[in-house]
Amino acid sequence: MLTRRRHWLWLAAAFPFAFLVPFVLADVLDLNRDLFYGLYAVAVGCFVAAWARSTGLTWRSVTRHRRWGIGLGLTAAGVMATMVVQTEPASDGPGSVELVAAVLWRGVLYGATDAVLLSVFPILAVFGAFAGTRLRTRIPGLLAIGTLAMAASLGLTVTYHLGYSDFRSEKVRKPIAGDLIWSAPTLVTLSPLGAPIAHIGLHVSAVVHSYDTDTFLPPHAGGAATSPP
Repeated sequence: MLTRRRHWLWLAAAFPFAFLVPFVLADVLDLNRDLFYGLYAVAVGCFVAAWARSTGLTWRSVTRHRRWGIGLGLTAAGVMATMVVQTEPASDGPGSVELVAAVLWRGVLYGATDAVLLSVFPILAVFGAFAGTRLRTRIPGLLAIGTLAMAASLGLTVTYHLGYSDFRSEKVRKPIAGDLIWSAPTLVTLSPLGAPIAHIGLHVSAVVHSYDTDTFLPPHAGGAATSPP
């Protein structure tokens, strides 16, 4: 019972956390984009690690259904990559060495960090909050929990993107639509591997196809959008 309550407390804390990190680092401090990604990854890593430790998340929970998670994650990554190519204009990127660095930093690191905060954490936390209950043993109950978990993921996605000034508009609809796709592999399998693979596919595609995208690689305002010297 205590562990289930902790999941709800961590979920409640995640909303102000998800808003304040981009708001403070990008809007208020106007940090360089790549510095922001590094600090964002550290902040999310500490938050999620504290949640996992507090709720007793086991290694078995991390590795469950990993084959299905990886398979569905790759499928969703293909869908996300197609969306990037079809919706964003192509733009020239940097040279080979800098491009590889951008793929690893802006594509893999940032993509995985986003997926952990916006998909893996809320979905596993909601299912963890109902662990040991009758709802987890019946199909209607699982559907209800899954719906709530998806709602939590969408809520965090909206809250996080509102931390960026340019997403406080109709533009926020784009990540909402994307969340329905990149969260699906983890929602269906409860594998924490699915959503990060899908999200990495999205961001890597954005780096390679549309390096100057104004949608998939925030922040875009002020000095935050510039490349490091």
